Amino acid sequence: MTAAQLDTDPVSAARLLLGGVISCRGVSALIIEVEAYGGPPDGPWPDAAAHSYRGRSARNAVMFGPPGRLYTYRSHGIHVCANVSCGPEGTAAAVLLRAAAIESGVDVARHRRGPAVRPMALARGPGNLCSALAIELADNGVDMFDVASPVTVLLGAGGPDSCGPRVGVSQAADRPWRFWLTGRREVSAYRRSPRAPRPGASD
Repeated sequence: MTAAQLDTDPVSAARLLLGGVISCRGVSALIIEVEAYGGPPDGPWPDAAAHSYRGRSARNAVMFGPPGRLYTYRSHGIHVCANVSCGPEGTAAAVLLRAAAIESGVDVARHRRGPAVRPMALARGPGNLCSALAIELADNGVDMFDVASPVTVLLGAGGPDSCGPRVGVSQAADRPWRFWLTGRREVSAYRRSPRAPRPGASD
């Protein structure tokens, strides 16, 4: 498996990552839930919900490639979130890792998240996923297909998946670009942004 497989549209990349394995600092986890994000209006996948919609900046530069790089940012000034860049270099797209199931390093993840957290919830939600795996803002830009990187990923083998609208976005709120492994309890809860148009009034 190579980063070149992610040189594709964000929806296809999301499905490639679903069921894959992400590893970081003593913990490995099965990727249970992802969200696809595109780019600016003049790109192949216009997406008003994407960080890259208004163009390239110092913050979102990793979204513009090359594929297979880790894009980290802090959500609401609190939680670190992890994304995997996709698409050809120079074209913005990425896949947000929303939830995972810890496969190895459970005790390490529990120490990071707290003893009261149930095993299925250790990496449920993008902020919790990064907390459980100790993914940091400083990891931004690492090549996730380089075995020497602190954060690595193996692509999934496919399998039954479900799709629906993305969580908490106010733009492009009806687009079914969230994907999850059907029947898994680690999937995060869907919450529509109160700033989004009524269902059916967005793309």
